[in-house]
Amino acid sequence: MSDCSQADQEFRTWKLTVAYDGTDFQGWQVQPCLPTIQGELQAALGRITGESPLPQGSGRTDAGVHALAQVASFTLRAPIPAENLQRALNRTLPPSIRVMEASTVPDTFHARHSAVAKAYEYRIFREAICPPFLARYVYACPWVLDVEKLRSCAQIFEGEHDFQSFAANDPELSERNSAADEFRDHAAALKIPTGSTVRTIYSSVWKEWQGEGGAMLVYRVRGNGFLHHMVRNLVGTMLDVGRGHLALKEIPGILAARNRSAAGPTAPARGLFLQSVEYDEQVL
Repeated sequence: MSDCSQADQEFRTWKLTVAYDGTDFQGWQVQPCLPTIQGELQAALGRITGESPLPQGSGRTDAGVHALAQVASFTLRAPIPAENLQRALNRTLPPSIRVMEASTVPDTFHARHSAVAKAYEYRIFREAICPPFLARYVYACPWVLDVEKLRSCAQIFEGEHDFQSFAANDPELSERNSAADEFRDHAAALKIPTGSTVRTIYSSVWKEWQGEGGAMLVYRVRGNGFLHHMVRNLVGTMLDVGRGHLALKEIPGILAARNRSAAGPTAPARGLFLQSVEYDEQVL
């Protein structure tokens, strides 16, 4: 297609559902000279269409975090059919990034601003020796854990709470930082007051799972929004409860403290997956 004929086309808004292995990437957000999911998608779109929109994700997953169904949105002039764009992207992207779905959506749709809920999954391998083909995707945790305490602890987090104690205490996460901008924008879209660390957790559960590689514990959490490192900090704290290093009765006090130092350690990125992102049907 010539430049003139492409310029005559109207912009269309696209929605991609993307799965990726985050191990070899420095997170979602594009960074100079570093491999990122957003950067790979932008480069692939440029090679295919001659346009280079910056795909906006539902959230900026950290380095090493994976996604089963990340959502991205962007606009293109190119009048390419959805199935052709999906096929072309999967041919040019690295094998660790796959476009699971591609579709055009109303212009009012935005992957981050239109989201109403997200779900994450954290995977823990329970046995003494973690198979190498699982090591990139689980936290190998052979300690003796009281699963019932883990489940009881997870239930405490359900409902509306101030999760400041479980938010990353990053000095660089200032009002001018892009990650701070994301949390502020997403909070505004959900009508959460600016700067608030209050979030609503709809479900918070631990499940035991016997996979091909061995015994697993999987934490699944769904809520209207999540703070930076929140899921990993929740998991690290709950594991301290399961190991007996922290009493279950201390959890309400940790929430009330609104202080990151009151909670437990941050669980490693490799066990975390963005499982799904939900949208109101009216925006689709």
